Amino acid sequence: MSASVTVVIVHWNQSDACIETVRAFDAQGVDLRYLIADNASRPEHLEKLRAEFGCRGDIAILQNTVNGGFSGGANLGLSAWLADREGSDWALLCPHDVALDPGCVRQLLDSARAEPMAGLACADVGDGMTPYIDPYFGGMTMPGDPTPGWQPAAYPHGTLMALRRDCLVEVGLFDASYFAYCEEAELALRARDAGWTCGLVRGARVRNVTIGSSVALVEYLQTRNTLRLVRSMSGRYHATIRLIIHLGQALRWTVHPDKAPYIFDRRARLLGIRDFLAGRSGAPPADL
Repeated sequence: MSASVTVVIVHWNQSDACIETVRAFDAQGVDLRYLIADNASRPEHLEKLRAEFGCRGDIAILQNTVNGGFSGGANLGLSAWLADREGSDWALLCPHDVALDPGCVRQLLDSARAEPMAGLACADVGDGMTPYIDPYFGGMTMPGDPTPGWQPAAYPHGTLMALRRDCLVEVGLFDASYFAYCEEAELALRARDAGWTCGLVRGARVRNVTIGSSVALVEYLQTRNTLRLVRSMSGRYHATIRLIIHLGQALRWTVHPDKAPYIFDRRARLLGIRDFLAGRSGAPPADL
């Protein structure tokens, strides 16, 4: 299709970063249009975005009434893209704080379009890893092939992904109840079951400029949502084993904090387990 490729940018209270992200895409030399999906940001951030982009016909700012997380914001923008029947065959999706190497967007799109059954794709964050889904551990990564170009992947990471219109029309959008983390893997599993493929384009480099969430928030969402994902795809037995592993790690890292990874917060992990067992989903507790 000859239509400008739609870029959905999920934004929350980081207007300066969002402006820089749009500039990074502008510099890619690709015909693009933008849907900024705002997750109920503070008024000053919306005002800054409107002041910066209000005169640009290729940028629209969409507003959520509540913070729906990455999945909720993404769905707001992707729904608007799908509603435009004359829109592009692929859309790009990212958070408000990414940096792109020259040629990243063109390489990502060209590689995805060259795969007849590709439904989802992602750019390369430069860690040498490939997304993988384990029946006990859920979404994770494993060492990948360093050869540039398309490489099969189990799911697309959320730093910069490409989504095919026909795929989303068939399988639907993100499960917004995940809020953030694991929603990409859940969508990829539905796409796979429908016969679509997913890949990572090695060499199409993208970077997250910041980690916008607190360690506690990331810990909570990763714990709760990983357990949800494992149960939905593998069953209760696998989810129970994963829960026991979560608890064992929490005990070990509490006793030996020097061995704990950067993303670990005992209270948040226990809250994530509690809320998984209680069947809670959506936005995390406000005190995280």
